[in-house]
Amino acid sequence: MSEEEAGYGIGAVSRLLGVPAPTLRTWNLRYGLGPSRRSAGGHRRYDSGDLDRLREMQRLIAEGLPPSEAARRARRARTATPPAGSPAAAAPGSTTPASTTPATTATASTATASTATGGATALVRAAYALDSHAVTALLDAALAAEGVRSTWERLVLPAFDAVCRRQDGTGAGIDVEHLLSDRLLAALHGHALRQAPGPRGRRPVLLACAEEEQHTLPVHALSAALAEEGVETRLLGARTPYAALAHAMRRLHPAAVFLWSQQESTGDTAPLAGLPRLRPAARLVLGGRGWPETLPAGVIRVDTFREALSQIRRTLP
Repeated sequence: MSEEEAGYGIGAVSRLLGVPAPTLRTWNLRYGLGPSRRSAGGHRRYDSGDLDRLREMQRLIAEGLPPSEAARRARRARTATPPAGSPAAAAPGSTTPASTTPATTATASTATASTATGGATALVRAAYALDSHAVTALLDAALAAEGVRSTWERLVLPAFDAVCRRQDGTGAGIDVEHLLSDRLLAALHGHALRQAPGPRGRRPVLLACAEEEQHTLPVHALSAALAEEGVETRLLGARTPYAALAHAMRRLHPAAVFLWSQQESTGDTAPLAGLPRLRPAARLVLGGRGWPETLPAGVIRVDTFREALSQIRRTLP
């Protein structure tokens, strides 16, 4: 039996299309663009129709479509509906042409939400297995396919929520949280380096955690998301003394300063009055639930990742 008749394994498909295997797994988990047949030994295999849909996915992404929309259109390109009971018919998130027509957008949205949940579930399972390689592969694939904001909102936050809820219930899982945090930080650093713009002579964005605040993942995620948009950033990290922040502001003259506080004990606004008043002014944006409701005049508080990006974009030329 030829390879085409038997179907293709994920390694062969990766070589044929030039798409990393972790990305193919993500497309399967998130969008249902996976192998639709099984070999005699029970292994999932891609057939020629699956390859056609993946090529269409590649083409649409290259044209600038978001991966979720590209996948929706690629699924509509099915040449035939898989028989009832086949792996493709039962795969989570897979749809037939009728379920992706404009008249049934709600069904397509439900399928997209289902695949996002599946991605978070896979990430949590890998983390609880302390499988750092699998965690890294899932995060790298999601960042490459979806970008930082979508990965943060649809994969990272649900995964951490599941881990923390299990911690609350059993008291176990600190090791899992630490491994997941470490691998996420590494993935964000690698992604940001690949996206980072060269010097453009523009004022950068300065990001830091409040003095004594040790939770740093949100500022690293925001820095990586800004790098995707060609924005130059400087990240000072955890427990940044206000004197050090003020010194960095005078040296860099940033367009915006983003300051993160996750705990009430670190969200003291009094030291903000001592930060330098630059000319032109730098917008001060605060994120995290550690800050009080009442803020000094001119200081902006954001509650979501999207709000943070939006407020920072407004400061840039």
